[in-house]
This record gives sequence, C-alpha cells and structure tokens, in this order.
Amino acid sequence: MRVALTGGSSGIGAEVARKLTEIGHDVTAFDISEPEVPVAKWIETDLSDPDSIRSAVEAAAGPFDALINNAGLPPRAGLEELILKVNWFGLRGFMAGMLDKLEPGGAIVNTASRAGAMWRDNLEEVKALIALEQDALPDFIQARGIDATRAYNLSKEAVIVMTMAETENMIARDLRMNAVSPAAVSTGILKDFAAAFGDRMARNVARAGRPGLPEEIADVIIFLASPESGWIKGQDITIDGGMSAISVSEKLGI
Repeated sequence: MRVALTGGSSGIGAEVARKLTEIGHDVTAFDISEPEVPVAKWIETDLSDPDSIRSAVEAAAGPFDALINNAGLPPRAGLEELILKVNWFGLRGFMAGMLDKLEPGGAIVNTASRAGAMWRDNLEEVKALIALEQDALPDFIQARGIDATRAYNLSKEAVIVMTMAETENMIARDLRMNAVSPAAVSTGILKDFAAAFGDRMARNVARAGRPGLPEEIADVIIFLASPESGWIKGQDITIDGGMSAISVSEKLGI
C-alpha cells in the first residue's frame, strides 16, 4: 500500500509508520517534525495553518491507497484554540485536500479518542463546531467557556460524528472511512491526559490493568487501512482494554 500518514514522528503515529515500513509499505508522513522511522517521504506540515496544509497537499505525490489522520494535540492548559485548529480544522482540511489523491477503494482512518464518546450528549455543540469557520474560533471558545479539556473532547466528538456522517458520501466516491478511539495510551503525552482527566483516568487504567500500548492501537489502524477491513465503513472502534465495558457493567449493577 501507499499510505499518507499525519503525525508520524511520535506516539501512535510513529508505531504506525514503523509497522507499515517494516512490512514493505510506502509511507508519506506529514508532520511538523521529521520522523525517526525511515519513511519514503516526509512533508513538513503544520495542521494549525491552512497555508501549510495547502502546500503539503500540493507536495503529496499520490495516488494513495490509504489516508491515516493521526496527528493531534493533547488537552494541555492554555492551548484551547490550537487544539481545535489541529485536531478538528486541520484534520478536516487536510482530508478534504487529499480526497482526490486517494485510489478508488481507498481507506481513511481517523484517530479520535474515548474522550469523544459523549458526542450524543453534546451533539448541538458538535454541530456548531462543524458549521464554524476557523477564523470565528476565538469567539466560539470565549462564548462557550471552552477550556483545554473541553476543546480536546469536543474535537474528538466532531471527528467521530464526521466519520459517521460522511459514510454515504465516501461510498459514492468509492472510499470508506472509519475512526479509532483509544483510551489512555502509554506515549509521551500520557501525563497530559492524567492532568486533564485526573482520578477518573487513573481509576480506569487501574481497573483495566494498564494503559494501552501505541503498537496495539497501530495494529487496529493498519487493519482499518487495509483491504481486509473492506466491509467496515463509518464505524468508531473503541480500543480501551475493557474500560468502556467495565463502566457499562458498573452502571447496570452486574
């Protein structure tokens, strides 16, 4: 496969790049930092900057069999606007620019998060974000009192909703799109999630036995990008070591 990957220099993205290259696939990585993994091509890309996105798309030598939208920022205090620019506007803008560079039958995989699981409860705010122009983002954040944690959760809710909402449009283009929603993953930004979600995250990790490993998330992403998952469309796959199931069991009293 020829794969376009955002965020290939660290964490889950680095594992995706490593695993794909080790089995002989061609990876073009789009990231601010150059990946340590010897990918076929690195295109420096700042997903918070529409001009950088346009330049990156122009430099991308398709066609590609898969697009993996993995780049994202964690819930770090003070970065509300940047989080939404990268995790939502950047992801959507980059994907839109790359659609014509995907082969018929190609796959798109979006890295969302278990933190976006409450999208149904927050659907009106999600829809407001989806309808928003990027230059109106500062006023949107101020009017709604959005902090970094809410910015992160909202960005991932929007990614999940978009993944489902665009299913029929993707089918019409002979493409398919899915999302993955990891819970706590043992990467360099795990401490940011611990600070944002506190005791709730610590309790979930303790009950699951450990945080996830980036290579475990990468395996699911690669499967969804591959032809072997061709009948999976418009799904959000939660990868959390049982945390969601434990929570449901607790609510049911079973």
